[in-house]
Amino acid sequence: MFRLWAKEFKDNRMLRDTTICDDSDETRTHKVFHALEEVCYVFDLGKPIWLEHNIEEFKRVDKTRFRSDNFIDGIEFDYLEIHVIEED
Repeated sequence: MFRLWAKEFKDNRMLRDTTICDDSDETRTHKVFHALEEVCYVFDLGKPIWLEHNIEEFKRVDKTRFRSDNFIDGIEFDYLEIHVIEED
């Protein structure tokens, strides 16, 4: 089971969160991208752009934050944090 936890924060308070589960036989990278796509659908957001610091942070600690510079459209929160909480 692969699970990714996504949270929206504004002023150091969590606005909303969701957990995406994936039991498919896809690669870890595909699971992360599919989960992030599902998060964006649930939260009604445009897909964030992965910048170099996001990739490095995610590789290091399985967690990263997408701020306003990661989104093409404006956002009404400070950042979106994703965190892998369970892997096969």
